[in-house]
Amino acid sequence: MDTSTHLGLSLDGSTLTPRHRWRMFKDRLARRAVGIGGVSVIIAILLIFFYLLYVVFPLFIPASVERVADYPVPGGSEQTRTLHLDMEEQAGLAVRYTDDGRVVFFDTADGAVRDTVRLVDGRVRSIATGALGGGLVALGLEDGRVLLAKHRFKVSFPDDVRTLTPAVEFPYGSEPLVVDDEGEPLEHLAVRDGEDRLLLVAATSDRILLAGFDKETSFLSDEVTLERTAATLGPNTLDLGYIRVGPLQDQLYLAGHDGSLLHYNITDIEAPRLVERISLVEQGDRLTSLELLLGGTSLLVGGSDGSVSQWFPVRDAQNESRLQRVRTFRGQEAPVTAIASEARRRGFLAADSTGRVGIYHSTAERTLLVEPMSGSRIGSLAISPRSDHLLVESDDGRLQFWAVHNEHPEVSWSALWGQVQYEGYAEPNYTWQSSAASNDFEPKFSLTPLAFGTLKAAFYAMLLAVPLAIMGAVYTAYFMAPTMRRMVKPTIEVMEALPTVILGFLAGLWLAPLVESHLPGIFALLLIVPAGILLCSYFWHSLPGSVRRLVPEGWEAALLAPVVVALVWAAFALSAPLEHALFGGNMRAWLSQELGISFDQRNSLVVGLAMGFAVIPTIFSIAEDAIFSVPKHLTFGSLALGATPWQTLTRVVILTASPGIFSAMMIGMGRAVGETMIVLMATGNTPVMDFSIFEGMRTLSANIAVEMPESEVDSTHYRVLFLAAFVLFMFTFAVNTVAEMVRHRLRRKYSSL
Repeated sequence: MDTSTHLGLSLDGSTLTPRHRWRMFKDRLARRAVGIGGVSVIIAILLIFFYLLYVVFPLFIPASVERVADYPVPGGSEQTRTLHLDMEEQAGLAVRYTDDGRVVFFDTADGAVRDTVRLVDGRVRSIATGALGGGLVALGLEDGRVLLAKHRFKVSFPDDVRTLTPAVEFPYGSEPLVVDDEGEPLEHLAVRDGEDRLLLVAATSDRILLAGFDKETSFLSDEVTLERTAATLGPNTLDLGYIRVGPLQDQLYLAGHDGSLLHYNITDIEAPRLVERISLVEQGDRLTSLELLLGGTSLLVGGSDGSVSQWFPVRDAQNESRLQRVRTFRGQEAPVTAIASEARRRGFLAADSTGRVGIYHSTAERTLLVEPMSGSRIGSLAISPRSDHLLVESDDGRLQFWAVHNEHPEVSWSALWGQVQYEGYAEPNYTWQSSAASNDFEPKFSLTPLAFGTLKAAFYAMLLAVPLAIMGAVYTAYFMAPTMRRMVKPTIEVMEALPTVILGFLAGLWLAPLVESHLPGIFALLLIVPAGILLCSYFWHSLPGSVRRLVPEGWEAALLAPVVVALVWAAFALSAPLEHALFGGNMRAWLSQELGISFDQRNSLVVGLAMGFAVIPTIFSIAEDAIFSVPKHLTFGSLALGATPWQTLTRVVILTASPGIFSAMMIGMGRAVGETMIVLMATGNTPVMDFSIFEGMRTLSANIAVEMPESEVDSTHYRVLFLAAFVLFMFTFAVNTVAEMVRHRLRRKYSSL
């Protein structure tokens, strides 16, 4: 046959044959298809990266404000001053309470007065507001009585247009309630309205008065009858400036302008008890403003030095709640004249005597913005329920309406990764708790326990999977008979196709109770199985050669399988006797009482067993291929030079295959880090930071799976979950990058073998 024709060339050698051209076309098509596929994978990963970044980026946009309108105080005059400002949900209408007993409703855009309601004919000496966003206002009068009013903004949609109708209601009647029987003016006032009791605390020039009104609702109507219980706390010995009452009507705070504070327990109104007397400001400073944060637990203390400090009760060794200063914000330098708390977040605003307003967030411990908003002292401040608009009234008789852009103040480095002291906590802690039944709940967005749980779950899974998978791959690729290898390898690889939700289901409902009831047997496995295998191996090698040759070379593992099954059965059979002999019949109780270790049924041990089982096929398959692919001439050459099979394995085969083995471990770790369903179903899913093998955890991936369906789109919770996904993505990317660098280094180092 002509050589040129055989190679696919024409007789003159100038052109290719059609068959060869078709083959070349298919080669080019396959090469380009593979290239396009690789580029598409890279593009898909980049798109995921940029989408996560797109969702997460708004968390880090700084706060900003924009002035919308500036006009004279609506319904104001030189003889009246503002006692309280408030806005409706969308900040279209606002309400102003004045000291001459009027309620003025006006448009925030231009200050046009919508309606004016006169509540009382005389002067109002003091004012107090109920829970944030409730609209309840108490007016302290000159005759010792208190009028309770509630402003509302009724919403209707005539002709599909949102229309607001302002109104004032009197939830306890239009007649004021008597607080001081002697009829003295009420200089200071506080109000708390609960389901069963209305509480009023007032101060005259010389006395502190308590008045509780127990509610009785008629069965035949919605009419509420109040039964009064009055008490005198004592003489007013302070230069009293502020009265505040806790949300449960059990804590009373009386603060003087010099910063001294009296903290009372008033669970029993008729027998109030002084808890402590402390100073809220540094020596030489004055207390210039005092407000309650959302929920009514924390006190926001504004001082003459421009600082705002947060105080809340912490239980001491005697189980008594005592105030503790938790954090201080120093964004302003002039005396703080007004503080306004946000109605739905742990944020607040503080105005000072120079006309500057600061925006802060307590939990994140952030000073978000300090902006000059007026040329004179600011006396009144109000923020809308959505925290997106702001009203500022200055002493020059002007009212300014500002738009606030501050979507995600809860996020800061310390809130995400640092220890934070939350309300009611005795000390700073890492906590993830994104929601609760109460609207006053303080969200806790610490990613640290989730990252810890992710690494903990991966560690215990790899602790089980790596030795078993690598050793199994070594034996299968190097020692096992080819026929047996063709059965074992596909069987293990098929295990990888088992859905992880099935593994999680079995781990949670079958494996976890099994581990709990046979806990000593689980630990006995660690001793009995290795010792039994070594003993059987010694016995096998002690047999005569004629007996050992009855089993073909490479099939010894088939004899070991029933031995392993028997050893496992023996370990579980010894579980009950070991538990009675060593642990008094209850290993869980022994761990708790003797070692102080708590035991959770769905714990890290269960996760390690279940997730390790899921990761083993991945590591085994890649590592086995790497070991089996070591060129045979290296093995034969080593053996020919006198090395034993074990020396050849450890000094030639393993080193040559080390890049592939390392890649197998890294891919297995990536699988373990990203695993969701097993961790979700086989643990208590609690975000605790405890390395104990008997405690559960919550991982980043499981947390995303659990909470993403419940999160409000574009909320801080929603974006923080995407941030958790971004952290997981970057962690996997970093680990894979380092793994690839190490793999290339190993390949360069041992490629010359």
